[in-house]
Amino acid sequence: MLIRIVRMTFEPGQVPAFLALFRESKDRIREQPGCRHLELWQDAANPAIYCTHSHWDDAGALDTYRQSALFGEVWPATKRLFAAPPVAFSSLIAAD
Repeated sequence: MLIRIVRMTFEPGQVPAFLALFRESKDRIREQPGCRHLELWQDAANPAIYCTHSHWDDAGALDTYRQSALFGEVWPATKRLFAAPPVAFSSLIAAD
C-alpha cells in the first residue's frame, strides 16, 4: 500500500473555497480505482495549512488517478488558491 501526504498552504481568504472544492470532490476521489482512504487534516497551529492523507493500492493506482479527468479538474482549481508551493510525498508501509 502507498500512503500519500500532500501539505498545502492556502491564502487565508481562499480556505473556504478550498473546503468547498474538497467537499465537492472527496467522494469522487475516494471512488477512484485503487483509492482505499482519503481524509483531510488541518494544521493545529496554522488554520490555512491542510494536508490530504490518502492510501492507494500502489504507485500505479495513484498515477492513474493523477492522469484522470477528475485530477485535471481538481488539482488546477486547488493550485490557484495556494499561498506557497505544496509539499508532497509518498511512503510505503514497512514490514515489522
